[in-house]
Parts: sequence; structure tokens; C-alpha cells
Amino acid sequence: MTLRDLLYSVYERRLTAKLAGKPVPRHVGVMCDGNRRWAREMGYVDPNDGHRVGAAKIKHVLNWCDQAGIGHVTLYLLATDNLRRPASELDPLLQIIEDLVTELAEDGNPWRLRMVGALDLLPAQTAVALKAAEERTQGRAGGAQVNIAVGYGGRREIADAVRSLLQEHAAAGGTIEELAEVLDVDHIAEHLYTRGQPDPDLVIRTSGEQRLSGFLLWQSAHSEFYFCDVNWPDFRHVDFLRALRSYANRQRRYGA
Repeated sequence: MTLRDLLYSVYERRLTAKLAGKPVPRHVGVMCDGNRRWAREMGYVDPNDGHRVGAAKIKHVLNWCDQAGIGHVTLYLLATDNLRRPASELDPLLQIIEDLVTELAEDGNPWRLRMVGALDLLPAQTAVALKAAEERTQGRAGGAQVNIAVGYGGRREIADAVRSLLQEHAAAGGTIEELAEVLDVDHIAEHLYTRGQPDPDLVIRTSGEQRLSGFLLWQSAHSEFYFCDVNWPDFRHVDFLRALRSYANRQRRYGA
């Protein structure tokens, strides 16, 4: 073990000890940003090399979440805006995501998966593979509920929720006027992709960018945000612990 490794280990244990007894977020949203930037900085020609290394980081982070007692995790892997990328980049990225989700669904892993996003915008083969992985994990216990945001856009999610609500109301024989009389935020929340889950208490974004980019626009109304300067492939356990420390030290007011 090098001196650097020793110092890292000591610091990691110290951070862990300081978090003992502190509030833990029930739901963490993670914006896995900076894969392409990391690839450029490391001298790779193919940006998908960054996505591959970033995908390998996911299982580590999910294990860290399980160790911390976090029950829900949402991973932002592919936005609807990303679907406009050239096929030479998008097709390999979709395959990387498909392989990752299939791996997370393998027997022996504890996580329950839910696909959140407009799967109808994805190639049929990818959509089928993602849904099959989701179905394979139903009924699992012992690990976090993991939402995989692929083909995801916050505005699209809200529009889909409103559309679903209107369709449900019409199917029950109700009128628009009747719905308008009783409509409140809970009605829309019940039709979001993440329905039935707590809203994220903490949203982590890597790469140093400080914006939501359409991620969980509805659900993050009262979230705490932590922006980390490292690119996603370089995200370490101590970076994760620092995010939890930052969350634990904040006084949440919920607008009060």
C-alpha cells in the first residue's frame, strides 16, 4: 500500500465515522455526467470509452448506497436531448446502457430496477431488453430500488403524467370540467414515472456542471443539490461520502 492509499483509507474511515447517526437521504438522484470529457482528458479517441468506464462505476455507487442505507436511487444515464447525437456515438452508448442494465439484473444482485423515461423513443431492441431486465428484478429484497433514467426528460415526464391522468379520468366517464374542479399536485404525482416513491432528498451531479438539465424537474422541488467537480469515471467513495456529509449538515426547510 502506498502512502497515498494509506492516507485515502484513513480519510475515508474518518468521513464514514462522522456520518454515524446523521440523517441519510431516502432517495438520491445521480447525474452521471462527464464521461466524454473524461475520455478526452485521458487521451481516448472514442468518447464511448468514457461511457464504458462510467458504466463500470455504477455498481460501485449502488453498493455504496446500500451500505449507507439509501433505499431509492435514480441514475440519469440518457436524456431525450441525447437521442439527437450522431448514430456513430448513440448506437454504442445505447449498447453500453443495455449491457449495464442486463448486468444489474443478473441473479445475485439485490437491486430492483425500474425504467423511467420514454422507452418508445428508443430502438425496439433496446426497449425490450431494458423492460426484460426490469421484470427480472421484481420481488427482490435487500438492495435499493434503482430507477434507470433512459430516454428521460423532465418536461416529457410531466406531459406524460398529465396525459395519463386525463386518459384515466376519461375512461372513468369523467369530464374535463369535473377534473379541473378537483385537480391538485398529488393527482399528477400519482402518474409520474417514479410514482409510489419518495422524492429525491439529494441530487448529485458530477463534472462540475451546475444545472438540472431536465432531471426530475417535478420531484426535485425540495431536493438538496451537491455538485462535484470530478468527472463521473473518477467519482470515488470519498466524493460520495462528502455528498452525504454536505446533505447531513444542511437544515432542510421545505420552503418554511
